[in-house]
Amino acid sequence: MADNAAIEKSRAAESVARLRSMAIGTQVEVRRADGQVVRGTLVPAHDFSDPGIVQLKLDSGYNIGVRLGPADSVRTEPPSSGPGEPRPAGAASSGTQKRPPTGWVALLTTGGTIASRVDYRTGGVRPAKGEEEILAFYPDLARSGPVRVVPVFDVLSEDIAPADWHTLADRVATSFREGAQGVVIAHGTDTLGFTAAALSFLLENLPGPVVLVGAQRSPDRPSSDGPSNLAAAVRVARHPELAEVVVVMHEGLSDDRFAVHRGTRVRKMHSSRRDAFQSRNGPTLATLAEDTLAFHMPFRGRSSKGVRVSGPIDARAALLWFYPGLEPKRAEAMVRDLQGVVLAGTGLGHVSSAHLPWIRAAVDRGTVVAMTTQCLEGGVDPLVYATGRELLRGGVVYLGDLLPETAYVKLLWALGSSTDPARVKERMLEDRAGEFEPRHEPNEAR
Repeated sequence: MADNAAIEKSRAAESVARLRSMAIGTQVEVRRADGQVVRGTLVPAHDFSDPGIVQLKLDSGYNIGVRLGPADSVRTEPPSSGPGEPRPAGAASSGTQKRPPTGWVALLTTGGTIASRVDYRTGGVRPAKGEEEILAFYPDLARSGPVRVVPVFDVLSEDIAPADWHTLADRVATSFREGAQGVVIAHGTDTLGFTAAALSFLLENLPGPVVLVGAQRSPDRPSSDGPSNLAAAVRVARHPELAEVVVVMHEGLSDDRFAVHRGTRVRKMHSSRRDAFQSRNGPTLATLAEDTLAFHMPFRGRSSKGVRVSGPIDARAALLWFYPGLEPKRAEAMVRDLQGVVLAGTGLGHVSSAHLPWIRAAVDRGTVVAMTTQCLEGGVDPLVYATGRELLRGGVVYLGDLLPETAYVKLLWALGSSTDPARVKERMLEDRAGEFEPRHEPNEAR
């Protein structure tokens, strides 16, 4: 009995070893002794895979591990090179050209889920490297025209710092000067809204769209939104009239509808849904459906003046979220050496009256203190309650309906443009990139 078990185990091991030695992409059909049939594409086993298991990718997109039994029969076919499958390394790409012709789109990559692929050796995902690999895994990108891939960073979005925004703005400007029709930026979703706002303030006289795009789902999942989001972003980047910084992500649960958000008015509202991004305090700028871009509000057109970067960024500022129990001495210590601070206050823009002394002292020494609201809709108003009036008299500048993160990014830009607190306050109140909405519908549904 023991000898039979050992023989059966040896046969199964031989079958696994034979399959693992075959070319990745081999089509495998396993017929179980009980009649069950499993079909899939051979993918590499990762470091933590059981040695008796073969890794297959099903037609649904899911990866599974198949443990072969001694009575299982296995049939194989050589790898195919059907549509949508990655081209082998070194294959020519229709979107790769040393001197792109008129109508090309620049794709700047920074890292994040959208610019990653499955690493079957480890079972995780890793950043895609270079133009060939990215175009191989996103073959639809170049179908509407040439795409030039420009790697800029290879980091998670939470590691992107304010200085990186200026670097990105320079790369965008360079791409337009070299003749790009539009620019797409592949970016991790967690801080995508910050980067979109920063580029909205940094870039002047845009000759075309700047489209930020991300992915909520990993590329090893069948529900991955990276390919469709990226293809939609490239389509928006080819729009002949639009010249704004925008964010393109899924509009809802539909696979073929995408929302185009203004870069200064968008927030990530869910940690994992494909339609996590929503425009706040106003409608989305446009909707892309079946290659038709329908605008819901006026947009900025292309400029012929020549794109420029308005900088630098001065990072000596902070975003301080007020909460019950926040001690004034703690808040004061946080902003003591800063040139500016954005307060995310409650309701119409309030903090505890106990914070008034340090706020007045900060303003007196030249620190710009600005107020926004934590609420997801609506704006601040200092004239309704006594606390707001005291804050206004103390020198706090109220920022209407600006999102806290947009206000923070704008403050860094304004501080970089002037050392005069009065001028910084003026710049904070100017509508530079459609960040203010002067009129709100009372029952506007979103």
